[in-house]
Amino acid sequence: PPVGFFDPLGLLDDADQERFDRLRYVEIKHGRIAQLAFLGNIVTRAGGHFGGNIDSAGHAFDSYPNGWAAIYGADAIPVKGAVQIFSFIGLLEVAVMKDMAGFGNEFPGDLRNGTFKSGWDKFDEETKFQKRAIELNNGRAAMMGILGLMMHEQIGGSIPIVGEM
Repeated sequence: PPVGFFDPLGLLDDADQERFDRLRYVEIKHGRIAQLAFLGNIVTRAGGHFGGNIDSAGHAFDSYPNGWAAIYGADAIPVKGAVQIFSFIGLLEVAVMKDMAGFGNEFPGDLRNGTFKSGWDKFDEETKFQKRAIELNNGRAAMMGILGLMMHEQIGGSIPIVGEM
């Protein structure tokens, strides 16, 4: 990675490889979530919403506000809907998106678990390392990006491209 090994707080001073791999796994996972969150925030603020209704009562997807206001506020998604969303995410967390041992995973955060090998296996080791570094750095940038968008949403104002917060 362009930044190299960066540990300003000394969290890994006395850590073994297992601890490092666990923290790297968590960093990659949070980076992937942040990339989805950042992209979702930008797309919905630009007017991109699913077509149709979100429920049988006839509420359209675009009838709910963007950002944090969709979760908390006067026009937020109903509590039962938010519980369904968070329950689905929890199910994915505990049952699907896991780094399962014994499936030949190559690195921390490799969630293929024995599947989708044909696309990844065509790369040489140097290219694989480069692509993993790109994902790691994009995840770091996305974590800062979504944090910035959330902060600006609370502060208010307008951001180029994103628009009114």
